[in-house]
Amino acid sequence: MARRRAQLVPWRVAGGVADEHANADAVVRETGWVFNNETGDDLTLSDFVMSGNKEVNAYMRVFGMNDLDTNSLSILEIGSGIGRMTSRFTKRFASVIAADVDAAFLERCRETVARHGEPDKLRTVHVADGHSIGVPSDSVDAVFSYITLQHCAHEDALQLTSEALRIVKPGGTVMLNYRTWVPADVVLQPAGTLVRALWKTKLVGPRIARQRWATRLGWQANRVAVDEVLSLVSQSGRSCREVLVFHNPSRRNLLASSPATVGGARPEERPLPRANKSHWWLILRLS
Repeated sequence: MARRRAQLVPWRVAGGVADEHANADAVVRETGWVFNNETGDDLTLSDFVMSGNKEVNAYMRVFGMNDLDTNSLSILEIGSGIGRMTSRFTKRFASVIAADVDAAFLERCRETVARHGEPDKLRTVHVADGHSIGVPSDSVDAVFSYITLQHCAHEDALQLTSEALRIVKPGGTVMLNYRTWVPADVVLQPAGTLVRALWKTKLVGPRIARQRWATRLGWQANRVAVDEVLSLVSQSGRSCREVLVFHNPSRRNLLASSPATVGGARPEERPLPRANKSHWWLILRLS
């Protein structure tokens, strides 16, 4: 069951905090580090949303979505949280589905969009088990996920990838963000394993799940290789017009062991200076 998964403990704790506060600004000050690593006593919901607006605009441009009439398209966001990026999606797309593992976050997401987006375009989906999205196959034009799949258990990250491939329409676009290995993982991986074990304890778990330092360590729950995901795409049977892997320019040859073609298209690497050195993006344009 999803509730037993250690990486979901901080979500439940932060979700409880979100549920306790009537004031959205207070929620952001208490849980902002969960979504975009920002903290501060003066942080407001408006600041929080503005940071999401900027990132949405930047990623949509880099990933070629500005070439499309997104005002006529639908998008599903995996890992919406309390709506930091969702609000901007409702301004740019005809309809938006926000999916998250925490129902309290989705309630706050609706509030955030009501204040800073276009709520008539939004609907939410609770991913109660951590890996199944209750949306029909071939039903949305785009799927987007940022800083979410690295926080899942490895099998959940792959299952959510499969869900994205299932849900997107023929001719649609998939934009998914993953974490891969870096030299610091020699220390970070065992530290993260220890923190996730502590989260499961009754005495210490709830307390450290509120700590930013512990959550940053424990949420680095998996590393996913490019060839692993591309193999999954091939197995899905989806036909692709374009397969792009974006990563920090300092990384090299992430496609070295990948299939020559994926869904009938040859994968290409693209530099993305704004990307963290441990992150990479998969961009698929389906036939």
